[in-house]
Amino acid sequence: MQYPVVIPFFDSVEFIQEGNCIVNQYITQISLSRVVDAGLVMEHATDWLFEQKHSENNYKAYRSELTTFLHWCFDVVSMSPTEVMRKDMSRYVDYCLNPPVEFIGYFNVPQFKFDQQHGERIPNPLWKPFVGKKSLGKIQPYRLSENALKAKIAILSSFYSYLMGEEYCERNPAQIWLNHSRFASTQRYQSRIDEEENSLAFTELQWSYIMTTTATLADESPELHQRSLFLISLIYSCYLRISDVSARAGYSPVMGQFRQNHQTGIWSFHIPLSKGGKKRSVAISKTLLDALVTYRQYLGLTDYPSQNERHPLFVRHRAAGRGRDVGLLNANLGIRQVRDEIQNIINLAADNAQTDGFIHDAQQMRKLTAHNIRHTGITHDININRRPLSHVQADAGHESIDTTSQYLHTTQTERHESALNKPLDHLHGINE
Repeated sequence: MQYPVVIPFFDSVEFIQEGNCIVNQYITQISLSRVVDAGLVMEHATDWLFEQKHSENNYKAYRSELTTFLHWCFDVVSMSPTEVMRKDMSRYVDYCLNPPVEFIGYFNVPQFKFDQQHGERIPNPLWKPFVGKKSLGKIQPYRLSENALKAKIAILSSFYSYLMGEEYCERNPAQIWLNHSRFASTQRYQSRIDEEENSLAFTELQWSYIMTTTATLADESPELHQRSLFLISLIYSCYLRISDVSARAGYSPVMGQFRQNHQTGIWSFHIPLSKGGKKRSVAISKTLLDALVTYRQYLGLTDYPSQNERHPLFVRHRAAGRGRDVGLLNANLGIRQVRDEIQNIINLAADNAQTDGFIHDAQQMRKLTAHNIRHTGITHDININRRPLSHVQADAGHESIDTTSQYLHTTQTERHESALNKPLDHLHGINE
């Protein structure tokens, strides 16, 4: 089988979450030989791209740029995107301005095609990451326009904002490069928007509507929404990512991840490997433990799981139609199913808020996604429940306390009130 000179990583939107065996094998080789976290980077990239599914043009543009950038990271410089600095981004720009001749094509072709012989989709051997021009049949010198270069780096800046929102990296080298480039004035504002959207949390009122809506649905249709209620409660309480509660390659969440310390009696939720690259055990509240008991009773299980219990954490309502779990009912949900189920709940809660007259809140809620529930749990625990930052840091899996501190929210009024009675001399009048 002939492969292209550069392996494309992402199929069209209708196939992207199914994965591709050739790409998977290639990424495995990269992970073993050059870039250890290549697999995790690909998971993040796939999730980010899938969020662009409603705009075909955006999806195609983002996919092309991300493929080129990851090719450069993995194949050219053997570097994880998390290691890229501003100077490395400059090297990438130089690479894009003067790509190897063998990587330049002169007509557009699909990145993947269906192979009749093997009955599967494969990378198109005719595809190349850069597209040049011909004039009267003669190849013209390759040229990347100013606008095209600006769009390339802006797309990468958006991707890095997503990674920062996932706490997978702590800097945005694409935006740093833009801020020191001739494009600086037009990009800083957009970067702030991207970062704010990634870190937004539901307000107390908005979150109350989500919990109330889900609880009502669970009462009215327990066969559908007992699962929804515990799913949302778990993500919020333990600051989980969607990937922590979804089946994916090499991971399928089970009840045995709830563990009790036999010496202290304390329960926690164990995450063997998150997309942040770390394993951790998250302390769970009495309220969440009660919710676990209720959920397990509905499933016909014992109140508390044993450490080695392999029962899926979230059971399907219908048997899987394809993939490794085809025909199985007692199997975990995939990332797409979890995301869609939660988004449906958010939209219903927004409808309820709007009906009650909270129109602005409803509009804001509809802009948020399942990803924002993790941020909401962290934000509420720090700012409302007053959990110590160090405790939240450990449960959230933050490498640095600085990352956790970014969730501290104060208003101008709160800052004024805390400063109002500050003395200039704490010992003034002590001897009078």
